[in-house]
Amino acid sequence: MTFNEGANVGSGNVSRRGRNGAIAGGGGIIGVIAIFLISSFTGVDLSGFFGGGGGATGPEEELNCTAEQANTDDQCRVEGAAASLEVYWSGIAPELGFEYTPPSKTYVFDGATNTGCGNATSAVGPFYCPADSSIYLDTAFYADLRSQFGASGGDLAQMYIIAHEWGHHIQHISGITEGKDLQVQGEGSDSVRLELQADCFAGAWVGAAADIKDDKGITFLKPVTREEINDALNAAAAVGDDNIQEKTQGQVNPEGWTHGSSESRQKWFEAGRAGGPDACETFGIPVSAL
Repeated sequence: MTFNEGANVGSGNVSRRGRNGAIAGGGGIIGVIAIFLISSFTGVDLSGFFGGGGGATGPEEELNCTAEQANTDDQCRVEGAAASLEVYWSGIAPELGFEYTPPSKTYVFDGATNTGCGNATSAVGPFYCPADSSIYLDTAFYADLRSQFGASGGDLAQMYIIAHEWGHHIQHISGITEGKDLQVQGEGSDSVRLELQADCFAGAWVGAAADIKDDKGITFLKPVTREEINDALNAAAAVGDDNIQEKTQGQVNPEGWTHGSSESRQKWFEAGRAGGPDACETFGIPVSAL
């Protein structure tokens, strides 16, 4: 998706944290998917699994990007997406029956950082931390998508990742995550249902994105193209549990799933894009419908 010239993308509340000298371990995206939910929803510090160093935060600065920069720079694209997502969810939350509060911050970092959920290295991948209501992302993750799992990793694929993490924030502030058992794995587990719902929420934003306006009345983004949608679907499939298991283990074991199959992740993204958040009820339905 392309940002419109003059759109105020600098309102995304995104900060950049510099490298702190810690060296990320070799887990990469593979380790991310395997333990993501345990880390991001329980606040357990899993940095030791990846051999990372300490979590001391390096220099921090607020991003203040232009729309033109958001079309060419990965970190600015994060800010542009965040600005649009903020307007979207603040506007639609009253219709959905919950009080909206924005994420405290979205951080793009290099190498390693500390968070309200513990120390994190790049190997932990993009995640939402409910303890500090913040989203964390090392944009090097986009390269991992391309190199390790063959995803195209284009503009909308990158923004889909941010929108997915924003979906976890929506689940947190609306009470959806309350009482969910995140220790159980499998096709019909709460973990999978939460992840598929976050995919659906991401799709809902994409479906509305061309109509979302900044504070000057300028729409943030141009209408999405079929090629861009395919790019996002490609990313969703790349991080499906079955695809990851096949590439890393040589076989598929649904009993170990935490995020859902590639097909399901694509299905729920498209459900949200077509039907909005009302189409994102992944709980209370049979496993066969996921």
